[in-house]
Amino acid sequence: MNRPLYARQMNVVGCPTCGLVCRSLPRCPRCSTRLHYRLPNTLARSWALLIAAILFYIPANLLPVMYTSLFGHGSESTIMAGVIDFWRGGSYGIAMLIFVASVVIPCMKFLTLGLLLIASHRQSTWAMRERAKLYRLTEGIGYWSMLDVVVVAVVAALVQFQALSEAEPRSGILFFGLVVILTMLSAMAYDPRLIWEGDNN
Repeated sequence: MNRPLYARQMNVVGCPTCGLVCRSLPRCPRCSTRLHYRLPNTLARSWALLIAAILFYIPANLLPVMYTSLFGHGSESTIMAGVIDFWRGGSYGIAMLIFVASVVIPCMKFLTLGLLLIASHRQSTWAMRERAKLYRLTEGIGYWSMLDVVVVAVVAALVQFQALSEAEPRSGILFFGLVVILTMLSAMAYDPRLIWEGDNN
């Protein structure tokens, strides 16, 4: 079975900015972007951002994300406490939305990025097509993780219209926002071309 030729074997490289495929040059002749066969230090940068995101995820879940006050009685709630409160209050859709955006999606991204990084480090040939699809899925759903931050902002804004109630974001939402940003940066720092490195040996 004939193997397909890779860009490096043909001495060509694709520009990540404008998509122009050209001969091995230090910069793209169309947009002057610096060209690389593989992004430099991609695994180290992606690992560092992923580990930082996992560390920030701990205070994001332990610290309160919102303070609410009604008729002078105030309380602070964490992400899971908010999910439980919405569920008990009959707002099942909002509870599920926050749970998926705040727990399911971040944990899926941690596992997916970790799997991609480990497999690329080992130059594994295992399930390369599936890993490529998994990477595209991870990139696609990453932006939806901000739903929890948006829900807190909307609830805080709506509650301000009530004369005897008050809602304010707390430090937990800052850490959660950092988790979302760091996981997005980790996915962006990862060079998906590394998925096919094992097949190129």
